[in-house]
This record gives sequence, C-alpha cells and structure tokens, in this order.
Amino acid sequence: MKIPFTLFTILFALTTFGQTNTYKISFENAVHHEAAIEAIFPKLTMDTVSFRMSRTSPGRYALHEFAKNVYGFKAVDGKGNLLKIHRPNPYEWEVTGHDGSIKISYILFANRGGGTYSQIDETHAHLNIPATFMYVSALSDRKIEVEFDVRKDLNWKVATQLPLVSGNTFMAPNLYYFMDSPTEISDFTLKSFEVDSKKIQLALHHNGIEEEAYEYFEKVKKTVLEQKEVYGELPEFDYGTYTFLACYIPNASGDGMEHRNSTILTSTRSLADGGMKRNIGTVSHEFFHAWNVERIRPQSLEPFDFEAADMSGALWFAEGFTSYYTNLILCRAGLISPKEYVEGLAGNFNYVWTSPARQFFNPIEMSYQAPFVDAATSVDPVNRENTFISYYSYGSVLGLALDLSLRQSGLNLDDYMKLAWQRHGKKEIPYTIENLHTLLNEYAGKTFGDNFFNKYIYQSEMPNYATLFESVGVVLKQKKEEPYFGAYISISEDDAKGTIKSNPKIGSPSYNSALSYGDVITNINGVPFSKGQRLADYLKLFNQGDSLLVNFSRFGNTKTTTLVLTPSPSYSIKLMEDIEQKPTGNMLKNRKEWLKNE
Repeated sequence: MKIPFTLFTILFALTTFGQTNTYKISFENAVHHEAAIEAIFPKLTMDTVSFRMSRTSPGRYALHEFAKNVYGFKAVDGKGNLLKIHRPNPYEWEVTGHDGSIKISYILFANRGGGTYSQIDETHAHLNIPATFMYVSALSDRKIEVEFDVRKDLNWKVATQLPLVSGNTFMAPNLYYFMDSPTEISDFTLKSFEVDSKKIQLALHHNGIEEEAYEYFEKVKKTVLEQKEVYGELPEFDYGTYTFLACYIPNASGDGMEHRNSTILTSTRSLADGGMKRNIGTVSHEFFHAWNVERIRPQSLEPFDFEAADMSGALWFAEGFTSYYTNLILCRAGLISPKEYVEGLAGNFNYVWTSPARQFFNPIEMSYQAPFVDAATSVDPVNRENTFISYYSYGSVLGLALDLSLRQSGLNLDDYMKLAWQRHGKKEIPYTIENLHTLLNEYAGKTFGDNFFNKYIYQSEMPNYATLFESVGVVLKQKKEEPYFGAYISISEDDAKGTIKSNPKIGSPSYNSALSYGDVITNINGVPFSKGQRLADYLKLFNQGDSLLVNFSRFGNTKTTTLVLTPSPSYSIKLMEDIEQKPTGNMLKNRKEWLKNE
C-alpha cells in the first residue's frame, strides 16, 4: 500500500494537529487467542466519534469484516464515565456525550496467522493492524503511538516497520502508515545486513536450529541483491530499514503479504526437509513488491479504502509481472537451476492457455475479479474453471512473453521495469494502464507497444510461445499422446468409483458429453476403476477418438452418455539439450542473458 509519507507530512501533522492517539495491547489470555486493547483519543472536537474496524487490509482486495472478532467494547470519557454507544452498522461504534477525550477498550479474538488476519496464542502475537485495532477515519492525520505489552515469561520481542519510541512503544506518523505496519511479537531470531546504507533484516520465528536460520538468511540476501539488479537500486525505505517478518510454525497459515517497508511470510513448512527451498519463493515475490505495487503503484488503488473492496484492472502487472520475476530471480541468484526454472514454467503456462475463461475476460477484466477471489469467501458454487484465470498466473506468462519478445530486439523486461520505476515508482506517481502502454511504446517503439497491448492486454490473444522459447533454446511441445477428459475426478479408495469434483471445462470431452460436477462414474466401456487409481492411467486404457460409453449416476439416478477422448491441450517446456536437441550458440547466448546464471 502506498503511504502518503514525506517529511512535510510528518511535520504538518505534528505541528498543526499536535495530538497523538495512543493504543495499548496485552496478551494475558493468549492461550484462548484473546488480546485486550485500550486506546485513548484526546482533544476531540466532534460531538459523535465513529470508531471502526477495517473491512479490508493493505495488499488485499476483498472484504474480510474484521469487526466479527471484536467484543466487550466500552467507551469512557476523560473522567472515567461510561459513554453512550450506538451501532449504525456491523463495523462501526458511534460514541457520544464525551468531554473531549474518549478511552475505548475491547477484546479481540484472533487465530489465523497469515498476511491478513491476526493470531494470538502462546507461540506469538502475530498482528495485522487492520484486523487488530479500531480507528477513527476523521483522525487519520494524527500521529499514533502503540505500546505492545509483551509476555516476558515467553521471551517475546517486537518486530515491526514502525519506528521505536522507547521500550515496547512504537510510533506511526498517521493512520495509513499504522495500518500498513504488520507486527510480529514472539521469541524470534533477528538477522540483518546492509546494502547501500539501508538495513535489510529478517525476524524469523521458527522451531528450527541456528544453522538453518543462517543458511536461509544467506538465501534471503542473495534474493534481495538479485532483485536490486533489476531496478538498479533499492527503494528509499522510510526509516532506512526493510523487515521480513517470517513465521514458519505449525499453527501458521501459508501466506505472504507485502507492505511498504516490510512483508509477512507465513508457512506451516519448517526450514528443514525441503521447506527452505519452497519458502524462499515467497520471499522473492514479496520483496519484488517493494518496487512493483508499493511504489510503482496503480492509480486505481489510490487511496486505499479500508471501508470497501478495492478493485484494480492493473493486477496482471502489479501481481502478475511480480510473479514472473519470482522464480526468475531465484534462478539468477543460483537458488534454483535453469532446468528447474524452465520446466517450472509449464504449470502457469498450461493453466492460463488451456482455460476457456479467455473468451469472457481479458487480463484487465481478470484483475477486476480480485474482490471475489482474493481470499474472499462465499457459500454458493461458482464456475471459476470456465470463467477465471488468476491475474498472478495470467500476468506471469504475459511477462514471460514480453521479456522474450523484447530480447529478440536487443531489449529486455528489466529495463522496461527500470523505466516504470524511474517515471512512477521512484517519484511515487501512481500509474494507469495507459501509462504502462505509453512507456512500452517509448521503450520499444510504438508498433511493438501497440501490438502487445492491443492483442494481449486489451484482448486475450496468445503470443507465439514456440518461437519465443526457441530463441533461448527451449522447446514447447504439446502432450498429444496424453488423453484429455476436461474435469478433475476423485477415485474412491472404498468403492472404486470416480466422482467429478470440478466443473467440466467448456469444449472438453466431459463438457461435450453433458457430464457435470458431482456425477459419479461407475465405469467407461464397462471397465471399472481400480481403487485409488490415477485418472490419467485409467484413461490410457482407451483410444483417443473412439466413442466410449460412460456409465454414471446423478442425484441417485443411473445414466449413460458417450464420450470421445481428445489429445491433451497441455504442453511440456524443456531445455533443448534435455530432449537431445542441440541449441545453437546464439540460443545459448540469449538464454544466458535471460537467466544470468549460466
């Protein structure tokens, strides 16, 4: 989230308003996931003061309704007299009759340790600020101080991007900065290093050993330094420090969430047994956001609204291009091999380009879906298999196509990102999609820029990946030998029946055969499933192109239909030398410039 944060802003707030709202949070009942919160709001001039819980959180686009975890709310004036409270809606408490000062208190229940919610137990107090603290919108310019009453018996310490006042009291220059400042309170390990007079630190809460922490921190350092190469410099962190808040503990929820000068990294995976390699990908993704999204900021997310869903058509760039760089950076840093990186491209590639959803929405419109899919919840079934492609994945494969296309002309995506950084991010001038289009025209020429945006951003066409991959000695090959069904089937270990667990994809054999979610297939052509059998192995018993008789039940009624298997629309992506093809010297040169680690 972009914070309107300058020295002038701070001085204006402190000299013109001169008031400070203070919070205190304590955790005596952490075993039952509760925190006790108090806050004092002095020198109030309005008759009615509206206290709110946020409905969303920086980096999220959907509603989360944090008020549902608040109870025991009380308000008193400066003399301790109870004040009248009115609830005009589920997320607001209106207080009247005060004497110019109001002290509120309430209990927060919190038990989800990720990038959006808070979690309180005897392992840590993992605090996302919008999920934790009430606020007053009308006082958003006021300075804030917050005291974290840590559990000394648990050896807790405080890690946050908030600047320290003293002891365990920290400061925010305004509400926006406060809301964007997640805080980890636990018995964590702290490691740091300096780059260009800026401190990068890792607050690591895990159950592992010191050797694992050291090894992981070395990987974090390599990732940070490699990302700096893309933009040519680190951002100017507001207080000179960037903090990774990493919780790798069994009670965490897998997540990552970027913030202006910090990021949350959570996983149930420890650093042992392969977890280190899997967790570093989140580090790469979230730190890239320090430039792309936090400072190279979509105009559509300005200002960030804490009271409504936040929608942007630029997430294919903000999230998707960041996703493209996530593993590319790890490859350049030597943390994954070129073979791992290239073959790993297939997952997103197949997800995007085999989806029927492109006939309904382009990448901009896919981005508009974020309030419905970004950790959003609903109880009614949806048809995402046919109507939605994640803007993370869609943008990632478009970033790949743009990078390889630019490289055919002696250019590259790194320098385009540098241009976006210099024009928008470094100056903190929010961009529009039209700005991105204009920048590409300037960098690569109008014909190139118009072609890319008109075909692949404003429309949903597919680039010529076979040619693009060939330029770097990579082969894209359709898996025609594999039969295609078009829906996910779970084969029971009990009765060896196959239940369709996804909506069949439009145009697939299962869709054309009028099969549906929830249908239970007993056999095809009289051949039963084996218990626990993989669908791919089962389908290989039949010939593609043959008309097959499917016996199934729907809502308890026995039915039959015919189905014709077709070749798989999926592709494999491999280095030429791995399939006994010899790349040319120019291909290898292009690959080396692309991956930068060979």
